Amino acid sequence: MTFLIGVEMMKKKENYFYDDAYKQIRDKILNGEIDPSTKLTETKLAESLNISRTPIRYAISKLEQEGLIKNKKVYIPTEKDIRNIFQVRTLLEGYAAKFCASYISVESLEKLEESIEIGNTGTPSEQLEANFLFHHILVSETNNTEIINIIDRMQSIIYMFRRIVTLQKRPRLVEEHQEIFEAIKAGDGDLAEELIVQHLQKDLEFSINRIDRFEQNNRL
Repeated sequence: MTFLIGVEMMKKKENYFYDDAYKQIRDKILNGEIDPSTKLTETKLAESLNISRTPIRYAISKLEQEGLIKNKKVYIPTEKDIRNIFQVRTLLEGYAAKFCASYISVESLEKLEESIEIGNTGTPSEQLEANFLFHHILVSETNNTEIINIIDRMQSIIYMFRRIVTLQKRPRLVEEHQEIFEAIKAGDGDLAEELIVQHLQKDLEFSINRIDRFEQNNRL
């Protein structure tokens, strides 16, 4: 038993290092701290972050899958890339919301409500996490590994826009979560699907508008 506990603790520690490497590199990319012309090598990243090469290798691979790294360099998604991602999200999360209206567990429904409360009252970092949890719960409740894996492969780009809409306080963001929650709680799948489609469309337009404005200001 002691041996098994020790193995489990080692796995948790290893997962922490892997996740930490991924988040550090992802955030450096999204914060513009890595020049897109710079070739990303395991050795250089391991030295700069003071992390061993194995977690770095994992992080690079995951970020390649998520579209933030291509050919060992930072990839800046085009507006077409962004719209394609949101189109996929709309289809899958619309289905997820409709599914949840019929099949969500009581525990997950309570977690949805908790995420809305945190979205209203939490710190900025807590609100960011609450936004993630709201959408994550809906997708996870489908128990469809294909849907879950597709969404997971887009997480870095989704995170970039989650930061924009949450930290720049898109109007009615949390209120829309509340409306989606109420539709799911009432068992109205068609309304839940309609509301989340509208919600994601507003996220998309708000984000693109903010990015365009930022780029215009930088050109002045």
